[in-house]
Amino acid sequence: MTMGADQKKFTGKKRPHQGEKSRVPPTQEGGPPKRPHQSDKSRVPPTQEGGPPKRPKTEAKKSNDESKKGPHESPLPRLDPKSVGYFRRVGETLQQDFESEDDRALFVRNVFIEVKGNELALATDMSGSIVLQKLLSVAASAQLCQVLDVLGKSWQNVCWHRSGAHVVQTALLQYERLQNQKAAEEEEDEDDDEGDPCRSLEDLILSLCMEVKAKFLPYNQNTHGSFIVRTLLQVLAGTVLNQEASKKGSQGPTVKSEFEVPPSFLQQLQEMSGLFKGHIGVFATHKLASLGMQTALQVLHRKSPSTCAALCDDVIAYLSSRNVSGDGSALLVFLKDETSSRLLEKILEVSKKKQLRRLFETHFEGHLQALSAHHIANYTVQRLIRAVQTKKLFSKLFEELSPNLEDVLAKGHMGVITTLAETCKRLESHQTEFVTHLMEAFHCSSPISRRVTCIPLFLSLLTYETYYKIDEEEEEPSEHKDNPDIKLQSVNYHGSILLQHLLHFEDPAPVLHSLGNMTDADLHTIACSQAGSHIFDALLNSATITEKQRKKVLRKLRTHCMELACNKYGSRVLDRVWGASTMGVKEEIAQKLVERLRELQNDPIGHHIARNFALTHFVNRRKDWQEHQQAENKRRKMFADILED
Repeated sequence: MTMGADQKKFTGKKRPHQGEKSRVPPTQEGGPPKRPHQSDKSRVPPTQEGGPPKRPKTEAKKSNDESKKGPHESPLPRLDPKSVGYFRRVGETLQQDFESEDDRALFVRNVFIEVKGNELALATDMSGSIVLQKLLSVAASAQLCQVLDVLGKSWQNVCWHRSGAHVVQTALLQYERLQNQKAAEEEEDEDDDEGDPCRSLEDLILSLCMEVKAKFLPYNQNTHGSFIVRTLLQVLAGTVLNQEASKKGSQGPTVKSEFEVPPSFLQQLQEMSGLFKGHIGVFATHKLASLGMQTALQVLHRKSPSTCAALCDDVIAYLSSRNVSGDGSALLVFLKDETSSRLLEKILEVSKKKQLRRLFETHFEGHLQALSAHHIANYTVQRLIRAVQTKKLFSKLFEELSPNLEDVLAKGHMGVITTLAETCKRLESHQTEFVTHLMEAFHCSSPISRRVTCIPLFLSLLTYETYYKIDEEEEEPSEHKDNPDIKLQSVNYHGSILLQHLLHFEDPAPVLHSLGNMTDADLHTIACSQAGSHIFDALLNSATITEKQRKKVLRKLRTHCMELACNKYGSRVLDRVWGASTMGVKEEIAQKLVERLRELQNDPIGHHIARNFALTHFVNRRKDWQEHQQAENKRRKMFADILED
């Protein structure tokens, strides 16, 4: 079977002191902030352009967001134009540098006096909400509570508003910053007509919990309400997730930060998590509601593993019990749905070893080939492979998937192949068999002479016959014959990821043999491509590759030093090679570069190489240059030894 041009690439779907003068907002259009007397409290006469806001008037007409609310809810207040100008200038002033932190604190204190009475209007104004978010991110605990106390009287109005939701999110995320501060900070406020102290931040967050629990399903199904539920779950658990980590192909930790929370928060987390069980069907199929359950699983996995495991079992049991036509597990139907499959991926990610094995044996075993070929379910297969922690379970999965890798490749689902390679590397299992099956899939396993061509085939995702333009109707595969006219045109992203994993295998000899036999031009193509340049990182970092094997490949790059130095990605490879080279090799590279030093120094990319390699010193002060390079090599070796220890 041959992968056509339209099948060779995988295009995966991608699954906002008292007593001092302080800075105050400007009082005139375009004018700098004035420094009033302390007694003025930064108040500017409201008759001037950009002065402090008047108490907001209510809108006569409801916005689109408000039209979805109940008929008895009052319309949202609205900022007048002068107030909009005032807070815009507050935002601009916050971006400026202050003489000291005390100046900034006084400025924020005075602005919050003007915010009083305008909290709801600011939170639901497009530009005002942005300023309010900036203020909340530097606010003291009492200032934050002042705002939330007012917004808490209209939780749904604010949380379901496109601007208000971001304000509430920002306020909630300040708990980590303020947790060591007093819950209610005493602050002078001459205009405070009410004698009752502001509620603590903990009480205000618990108030929001009561609101959300009372309308749990509507909140999760609302675009902005769902956003609030997810943020609230993270704060209750004391676990802020890294949203970038959930994106396709992203790297890095899944948790951004963790902090201590009071027992009341953990109690609310447990109660809120229990509410998912009553509407599993909705949370498994509703695009917005599903996000809330996915977040709950992630934070419960870290804070309450037993609760997380129980919720996973409830979801699997419910979905498996649905009546569907046809043979096999009912869960397979949900694996092919975009929303449900994402929830199931998260379940696989947080499942314990025994839970994962039971899931595989009950629902996945015997169906991996069909699922890998499906345009949605193949992502769940990738998550399953990545979640495997034991060699025993991986062996079952590998034996089912590996014989038919070519069918997966033909479908363009390269993520399954690269994840399989990654797990072979991680568990140090089935590596030799994987390479063999891979070569068979690309038709370069036999005759043996074809094996030397595996790297260009992997990197281009083309079978041997397609890459070398050979008639596929031959009964017996022909011996390989070098054709200088056939050159590597480009490097596929997934092909590069695959090769990087293979270079870390315990026995990388088959791929190294092919890499070492590639032409200088093909190696230059790899080094000067965005995806291919990372292959040389794997070559230099792999603990299973010897210096002799590295040199065989890297030696061919030296003839292209100038081209590499002037290429965005090639210069990166050359810099990495330079750092790993001996003194003799560095002198050889430097000698080739100084032959065209002027051209290199005038190149927008090459001049960085000329500076980093100290080529002018190489020409004018060779002895100093040599001593410096030897010192650099010793320092690198010392750090490498420390890291190994």
